[in-house]
Amino acid sequence: MKTKDLQKAIAAKMKDWQKTENRAVSITGQMIDKTENPMLRLVMEIIQRDSQMHHRIQQFLIDGIESRAYSLSTDELNLISSMVGKHKKVEDEMLCAVESLLSELKGKKMMVEEYFLNFLVADETKHCKMLAALDTFKKGLYPYA
Repeated sequence: MKTKDLQKAIAAKMKDWQKTENRAVSITGQMIDKTENPMLRLVMEIIQRDSQMHHRIQQFLIDGIESRAYSLSTDELNLISSMVGKHKKVEDEMLCAVESLLSELKGKKMMVEEYFLNFLVADETKHCKMLAALDTFKKGLYPYA
């Protein structure tokens, strides 16, 4: 498949996916409206916000294909490089703290705390991966080359 055809296919898939994300936002909203339980509401709010962010990312990809190509220069990355390094250290500190708490929870049957601490570990791990991936751009991997 040619690059232009692949880009069109990606944009089309992203538009379909956005419809799915919109349905997810609607459904989680309905669930939030049906319960006063703070745990259930929090879980639905997290999922709803993630779906909203997914929609935004999909639109970013569509715009990059259909209306403007994005680029990232080494100079731009160098401007934020030290801050990225500092933030990675903060993320690592948070991960260590949460993982320490999780080890203390083992066998204590504190399911709610364990549930949300595991969520935090997964989210902080995702942030670390996102920051680390910026380094690959510095090594010459540009998205629309």
